[in-house]
Amino acid sequence: MAWWKRSGKRSDRGPSDGPNMAVDQQAVRRHFTEFTTSRRGVEAYVEPPTNVTATTVILIAYDGEWTRRAAGSRDAAFALARSLEVPVYDVLQTGYPNRMREWNSRQRKKQ
Repeated sequence: MAWWKRSGKRSDRGPSDGPNMAVDQQAVRRHFTEFTTSRRGVEAYVEPPTNVTATTVILIAYDGEWTRRAAGSRDAAFALARSLEVPVYDVLQTGYPNRMREWNSRQRKKQ
């Protein structure tokens, strides 16, 4: 067997990483619902796909705390964010809010 072949069970859902990766939409929705209901001032930012990741959604709370999950496609990302009833932005047009960078900086200082 060649070194690049993997042994074990393969999923029928598609690749597990990369721009065409399979996304468990129910798990993403559960995680995002928990995040939005347990934090204030949550906004969603849709991130474009890259060579190694699918389109993602990042949720950012009022204090800068954030979480990110793959959404599959741009349309799915915007639909998911809208279904959470939070403001949604295209990160290519708006950039990331300063509060996210500030939160990341505070987390690094705690370590």
